[in-house]
Amino acid sequence: MNPPSPFETDVIVLGAGAAGLMCALTTGGRGRSVVVLERAERPGKKILVSGGGRCNFTNLHATADNYLSDQPDFCRSALARYTPQDFVALVEAHGVAYHEKKLGQLFCDGSSREIVELLMAECRDARVHVLTGHDAQAVTRAEDGAWTVDTARGRFRAASLVVAAGGVSWPKLGGSDVAYRLARQFGLRIVPPRPGLVPLTFGGETLDLCAELSGVALPCARPAQGTRAFHENLLFTHRGLSGPAVLQISSYLPPGDTQAEVTFDLLPDAPPDEDWLADAHRRGQEAHLASVLSERLPTRVAQAFARPLGNARPLRQYSPRALAALERRLRRWTLRPGGTEGYPKAEVTLGGIDTRDLHGKTMQARQVPGLFFIGEAVDVTGQLGGFNFQWAWASGHAAGEAV
Repeated sequence: MNPPSPFETDVIVLGAGAAGLMCALTTGGRGRSVVVLERAERPGKKILVSGGGRCNFTNLHATADNYLSDQPDFCRSALARYTPQDFVALVEAHGVAYHEKKLGQLFCDGSSREIVELLMAECRDARVHVLTGHDAQAVTRAEDGAWTVDTARGRFRAASLVVAAGGVSWPKLGGSDVAYRLARQFGLRIVPPRPGLVPLTFGGETLDLCAELSGVALPCARPAQGTRAFHENLLFTHRGLSGPAVLQISSYLPPGDTQAEVTFDLLPDAPPDEDWLADAHRRGQEAHLASVLSERLPTRVAQAFARPLGNARPLRQYSPRALAALERRLRRWTLRPGGTEGYPKAEVTLGGIDTRDLHGKTMQARQVPGLFFIGEAVDVTGQLGGFNFQWAWASGHAAGEAV
């Protein structure tokens, strides 16, 4: 049943994702009346599919250094005032079993549904109204500062409006540009959005190699560059490369730079000063090159990288120079992506509401009192591994304490 129209409340939150629900439960917990308007037919759709259905709901090591933004210090205040330990305490209070997978990444033992149920239970306890199937068709601000949101199912009025509508990634799960349109409507600037944490595409010989090896995964690392030194898995696909290492690197590629290169170490666990193939050559190994490579690489990868040198010969028949060049290639496999798989495969949206137009402590628009932007809509994007959920909790809590 639709609520009476107009529905009067203290706060309207647009979006029932991670940031929106956190904001709502925090606001409601302070005794404020809150209504959440969600355009989809159920809340938390992105939460439900995250982490392979187990939701990587935070990272114990989250700091501002794990986030990308045109204003890198903006996120510090919110992250400091709502920490991973704060959300873990909430998870434990609801009896949700979880585990650390690696590198501080926390996952549910069971299902992502438990996180959505936790948030909804907290909203019910705080007397928050979460209304699904309510798409904001028009948003206006009266001279007295009050906000009106019109939907096909009713009109809503409030003193404050919180926009938690996310970015444009994963359009099948509801990703849209609603937040950007509202920001522009009320005079806020936008850092140009682009896909983040997204598979890379290639052409030519690299694409042929990736297609040949499609489905094969292997550990790799990226040569150290501050917080960009990733040691994760790489996955070959029929269009290029994916896997955690590639998704991480994709967010750091300069936007629009067609000459940008990415480099992978395909022997991440080998000592950096080891001359593995040269040592094997000196021992006069009779094994074929591909067989020697397969000691440290998946067989199909070993065969593909050995093929240009003629992989059917014993190792001792190769020149030391050729083997040294191959080992260098494996340790610094450098490629030039042709592009990405775009928003349909992107886990997050880089860019968004320019943080110069927001207060870091409250997430309120500097020039528009009563208007707040939180979560993925804002130009703060985390690395892979639970960091984006932690930003959702922290920014939602910051706004929830302020509205």
